Amino acid sequence: MHARFALTLGAVAMFATVALGAFGAHALKARLPPEMIEVWRTAVQYQAWHALALVTVGLAFGQRPAGAAAAAATWFFVAGIVLFSGSLYALALTGERWLGAITPIGGIAFLLGWAAFAWAVARR
Repeated sequence: MHARFALTLGAVAMFATVALGAFGAHALKARLPPEMIEVWRTAVQYQAWHALALVTVGLAFGQRPAGAAAAAATWFFVAGIVLFSGSLYALALTGERWLGAITPIGGIAFLLGWAAFAWAVARR
């Protein structure tokens, strides 16, 4: 896993964050109940933080291969964005409450990403 890969994923995820945030604020505000707008905002917020985490992983490891722990952190952050934020986006749009059961799995992926990142930095 190269730092450039993490940086690219982070930039793409942040691009999507801005687009999804704007979509929620403009296109969905009049269509969703306030509690579902809050769910959408939570998804956008966590996606933004973890897109920045991906950029941080890339910056922390420069232009050389970063090792297994940094690669794990990258993939856990991506999994967290997909599972945590993705399930919340789907919940907000559909109202299907069972999707909320997926959200904690994404939260665990975020935690594992931060643990792997800490391990990678400590071993560097």
